[in-house]
Amino acid sequence: MSTNIVVPELGESVVEARVAKWLKKPGDTVSVGEPLVELETEKIDLEVSADRAGVLSDIKHAEGADVKVGEVLAVLQEVSGNGAQAKASVPEVPQVPKVPEVQGAKGADKKATPTAKNAAKALDVKLDAVESSSGRVTKQDVLKAAAPPPAPQVAKPQAPSPRPQVPAGERSERRERMTKRRATIARRLVEAQHNAAMLTTFNEVDMSAVMALRERRKEAFTKKYGVGVGIASFFVKAAIGALKAFPQINAEIQGDEIVFKNYYDIGMAVGAEGGLVVPVIRDVDRLSFADIELSIRDFAKRAQDGSLTLDDLKGGTFTITNGGVFGSLMSTPILNPPQVGILGLHKIADRAVAVSGQVVIRPMMYVALSYDHRIVDGREAVQFLVKIKDYIEDPAWMLLEG
Repeated sequence: MSTNIVVPELGESVVEARVAKWLKKPGDTVSVGEPLVELETEKIDLEVSADRAGVLSDIKHAEGADVKVGEVLAVLQEVSGNGAQAKASVPEVPQVPKVPEVQGAKGADKKATPTAKNAAKALDVKLDAVESSSGRVTKQDVLKAAAPPPAPQVAKPQAPSPRPQVPAGERSERRERMTKRRATIARRLVEAQHNAAMLTTFNEVDMSAVMALRERRKEAFTKKYGVGVGIASFFVKAAIGALKAFPQINAEIQGDEIVFKNYYDIGMAVGAEGGLVVPVIRDVDRLSFADIELSIRDFAKRAQDGSLTLDDLKGGTFTITNGGVFGSLMSTPILNPPQVGILGLHKIADRAVAVSGQVVIRPMMYVALSYDHRIVDGREAVQFLVKIKDYIEDPAWMLLEG
């Protein structure tokens, strides 16, 4: 009796995946729960395992193929009686063409993401020689290991030349197929601008009060909760207060209706290998500062080592993105559909500002709110950011207003 191995449900709005790597070949015996193939989706990489024991008799899609949910990946011939006899009864099937395996026994066992393994094959890099930056070898680690060492500079007398001479061989090009995640990011960013009336409003926030509060309480906070108190948790708390004041920014459009959400699931944009991901902190209005900090730290770690799950990325009613961690002074964040608002944080920089008629130096941050003008008016967007500004510049308001 044969069983089809199909592409499983991939999560909310995800209908397609790419075959990253086959872990078994036709004729191999597999056990219940043993991984057969790695799939790459727009959000995460995942393994498809055998739900029963048997022999892999046919592979329907080679590595690199795009497949849809429910599509047959392979056929498994169930083992009945003597396992060796069952294996012998499997008809001969053509082998699936594969890129030659990377040499080195240690490299084959080393924990690495599917995209890292593919890059290692393409660049002929041994995984056992690659240093991991996060406990799991990533594509970036492989690319770094593959980069040639800089050539030693030797000073030579050179006659003046009327124009710079370009050394031969430096004008090369390299083509690389987009990952599913990068292709989806590209598509969704364009769709967000085409399908929404997106506008952005800006303000600036004096970070003095928050930074002073963090300085006073950081030691006691870390000792009690085992995590430091960061900037992001203050903005998450401030966003909840502002969303309660302006509920249409916590809503979405479905057909000709506006769906107002009475819960607050905040997506926190995180840069990861292969592109941006937005894990979601659920019911943030019920969480403490420590809970929020622990959630953010956990998401950041798992985004880097590739252990985020589809459930981590589902839903979300509002998103916060912090370009300041990369040095951005000001930017225009793009909506994360079907959400109608996204808050952009930026670099904190000392600037001269007027306070009570005096010019003083203060740590300032530009903040941006991109919003869907179809259901959010400009006045509400501006007032939303003013509310954020009020909460951050005087954090006591967050306590007084609950």
